[in-house]
Amino acid sequence: MKEIGMGRLQGKKCVVTGGGRGIGRGIALAFAREGADVAVIDRMGDNARQVAAELTGLGVTAIAFSADVSDETSITQALTEAERQLGRVDVLMNNAGINTHVSLIDMTVATWDEMIAVNLRSVFLCTRVVLPGMIERRWGRIISTSSQLAHKGGRQLTHYAAAKAGVLGFTRSLAYEVAQYNITVNAICPGPINTDMSLVGSPEWKAQKLLELPLGRYGEVAEVAPTVVLIASDEGSYYTGASFNMNGGDVMI
Repeated sequence: MKEIGMGRLQGKKCVVTGGGRGIGRGIALAFAREGADVAVIDRMGDNARQVAAELTGLGVTAIAFSADVSDETSITQALTEAERQLGRVDVLMNNAGINTHVSLIDMTVATWDEMIAVNLRSVFLCTRVVLPGMIERRWGRIISTSSQLAHKGGRQLTHYAAAKAGVLGFTRSLAYEVAQYNITVNAICPGPINTDMSLVGSPEWKAQKLLELPLGRYGEVAEVAPTVVLIASDEGSYYTGASFNMNGGDVMI
């Protein structure tokens, strides 16, 4: 097994959505440290450009795009241009997402629809763009960010948990469809990670969540990225249709 930073992704071309901060930024940096060229896509263009500059400093090619992953035209244009500039897309990391807390009885249709569009519809839209090239080349990695809440649910998170559970269903089903082309499809299911998005709940919610974790602490981005590197690399070639649960024991499956 190669050590981290020893070129596991040398020469690979990767796309990370939601790569402007948090888990996405950490994954983009991990890809670059392993030798990959990376396209960073984020709704916040300034964030994407800042991360791309960091990656360039690591000696790889990095490009940035501002796009709304839930909008077909916006994300198709960004991914098509990323594929053109990189030459191809070997690894797609569907990481973009949002998180809000609201009880179902108070939830508006707009809130529900936005959650499904950003956290689930985007996975379909992004994957559909890059998949033909992967099929033609007979190699690819599709990785999507789900959540431990896809397995257990959570109060005031019916919309979030439903979208993330949908990601798992998508992952397993697509894994059957494209295995014959040497394309693997997997999901990660992080628990509470120390990022702005993961810890948006009230102080009371955060305190209760901490009590539920057997390890007694929130995770760090650095504890998520190595697993993604593994399943993006040749060493992860026998994993498909799987969910990887870095969640501090919040869900044990």
